[in-house]
Amino acid sequence: MAKAAKLVGVKGMNDILPQDSARWEALEDTVRSVMRRHAYRNIRTPIVEPTALFVRGTGQTTDIVEKEMYAFTDRLNGEELALRPENTPGVVRAAIEHNLTYDGGKRLWYTGPMFRHERPQRGRYRQFYQLGAEALGFAGPEVDAELMLLAHELLRTLGLRNVRVELNSLGIPAERQAHRAALVSYFEQHAELLDADARRRLLTNPLRILDTKNPAMQQMVEGAPRLLDHLGDASRRHLDTVQSLLTACGVQWTVNPRLVRGLDYYSHTVFEFITTELGAQGTLCGGGRYDGLFEILGGKPTPAVGWGMGLERVLELLVEQGAAAAQPVPHAYAIVPDTAALPQVFPVLQALRAAGVEVQMHAGGADGFGSFKSQFKKADASGAAHALVFGADELAAGQVTVKSLRDGTGAQRRESLATVAAWAPTLQSRP
Repeated sequence: MAKAAKLVGVKGMNDILPQDSARWEALEDTVRSVMRRHAYRNIRTPIVEPTALFVRGTGQTTDIVEKEMYAFTDRLNGEELALRPENTPGVVRAAIEHNLTYDGGKRLWYTGPMFRHERPQRGRYRQFYQLGAEALGFAGPEVDAELMLLAHELLRTLGLRNVRVELNSLGIPAERQAHRAALVSYFEQHAELLDADARRRLLTNPLRILDTKNPAMQQMVEGAPRLLDHLGDASRRHLDTVQSLLTACGVQWTVNPRLVRGLDYYSHTVFEFITTELGAQGTLCGGGRYDGLFEILGGKPTPAVGWGMGLERVLELLVEQGAAAAQPVPHAYAIVPDTAALPQVFPVLQALRAAGVEVQMHAGGADGFGSFKSQFKKADASGAAHALVFGADELAAGQVTVKSLRDGTGAQRRESLATVAAWAPTLQSRP
């Protein structure tokens, strides 16, 4: 019989193995804690959405929709579907569908996999994990600042350093239209310097030209009209309030007049949290206000603001900056003489786990459970603070020997199997 061909994962869609998942779990625990402190509630939306959601919500002329989205026709019913490349449109779709803001604004957060078909590289994968926070139904600039402070607090709590904050304002539609006309006129005067991508965007989305990464265009782009110069008094006050609140909380920021973000639905405040320690993929978090998105997706006019954060990049930066990640180890390791002892051992282990003790049981092989000496080696390798020895003498007396493995004393004591709840708390310590 021929050997079956070896199957491997899809390029750019990575396995997260147990030796790596400790960092992920620590990050996720921190996220939940910070979100609770800021009174943001979790929302979970499907990975698969109608393709039209992202065409309308993310923007027909964005790179995401034009080049990167995994879109397909459902062969069972002909529906046009897509793997979500981001989650803001999905959250807004859910808010409209379930009328979430009928009784007032909602502060929401989510995390999960997103999908973009692009060349995999450090910190940029075809399946990547994104954390997001969205505040729906709040028009004031104080919520823009609150969300930026939320991201800042999360990165601070994680212990990340040297992350700078850049912000800008995209104003309101009328201001953007005036700026758009000025941009088109300016770029037409410098048409010979535009690359093919910029020429294509000139009449569809000229604002995106400001976000070019082409070195040959940088000097010309620096001289382009600034949207900040087209802001009216209300938009200027909105931006000034955000800046003053950040300053009041000790957050340093700079205005980047070329910061436009990559999506069509933004208005007023846009911002990014950036590091220089990850090369080209230095944007850890980005977002802004998107007051028009509800209407674009068929809902009632609803102000909204939010951000997305790439978790792989955050983890990469934690590693780059030398943050330690403790590997999870059990409180105790159970040493078992033979199969006959299991009916007595299992109930004790279950009672310990119910009391909050993390217990790993030695598992036997084809030749039995092995010697106590070999089991003690496994117990030591597990990192557990205690060994639970269920020897024949102990079991005959209705007891277990608890032996210290990490304090250097090797101290041991006997405990009764009938009073597990009483002594279980003594095992809940780590070296």
